[in-house]
Amino acid sequence: MKTPKKICVFLALLFISISGFSQSRYISETTKQIVFTRDGGTCNCCGSSSNLEYDHITPFSCGGSSEASNIQLLCMSCNRSKSNSCTCKIHDRTVGTNCCDGGSTKQPTTTARQCTGTTQKGFRCKNKTTNSSGRCYLH
Repeated sequence: MKTPKKICVFLALLFISISGFSQSRYISETTKQIVFTRDGGTCNCCGSSSNLEYDHITPFSCGGSSEASNIQLLCMSCNRSKSNSCTCKIHDRTVGTNCCDGGSTKQPTTTARQCTGTTQKGFRCKNKTTNSSGRCYLH
């Protein structure tokens, strides 16, 4: 038979674990799908489509949330060089905010925009491009 004290401790630990989950760096599958589609499946810094990682624009360690508005796709190299800063040190590009140091640079400086091409079914292409023609690598 459990004592009331043990039950209270159990309930307290359960409450702490549940409330702590909402403030974790965990990124839900739904958020990942939204970000992947929004970012066109490419790194927001160099445009690579391999070894992609989900990055907190405002670092989690500085209070950044795991909501889609604070998540972006970066390739592993760009993400690791960014660390807790706002700059990809490989490409010398701004790819986030750095609230740890008080800086507040917003989003990447790349000028990627939606492709102006159409798919085989006649829909507008959802890929992003930095190409001056306004079309992605598929068109």
